[in-house]
Amino acid sequence: MELQILHWFESLHNPFLNPIMYGITMLGEKGIFLILVALAALTVLPKKYRKVGLTMAFALIISLIMCNGVMKNAFARVRPFNVDTSFESLYNIFATIDDWSFPSGHTSAAFAAALAIFMWYKKEGGFAIVIAALIAISRLYLTVHYPTDVLVSLILGSIYGIISYYIVKFIMKKSEKMRKVFDEGAPYKTLFQK
Repeated sequence: MELQILHWFESLHNPFLNPIMYGITMLGEKGIFLILVALAALTVLPKKYRKVGLTMAFALIISLIMCNGVMKNAFARVRPFNVDTSFESLYNIFATIDDWSFPSGHTSAAFAAALAIFMWYKKEGGFAIVIAALIAISRLYLTVHYPTDVLVSLILGSIYGIISYYIVKFIMKKSEKMRKVFDEGAPYKTLFQK
């Protein structure tokens, strides 16, 4: 049934949507865009977003460890395009993938980052969730993941983002220096002062 769903997504392929979906999926590629957003929140965006950047950093690290480090290797699920070789490889994307299918790293990281933002700021987080959902859909559109890969990753990534929010809140509660820097916007050198 999952292959049938992916064939339905493949039936949507067209010259207009193909580059859009490929571009959206590239937002999740190796987490680079998400890491840049976290770094921007920690450095160049208004200081109120520092705690968001820190939360995103924790969420992305947890997602990387759990998804790419543990679960992919534990489940070793073969990619759908390796099971059904009739799928079309848009932009030669199949040739660029050499890891397991379950779970979807793009989806996990995108939802981890989005929920990390949403837990602090609902408006910005809502926008991030829409982007994360588009990344998840793009993985199905490009037929590089099974629907269950994406669904489970959406749930787990969201959990990682929420857990990271509570980790950062706990750290700021326990450390006055961390609270001053990441919640109040004090200079980073505050962390190293006695």
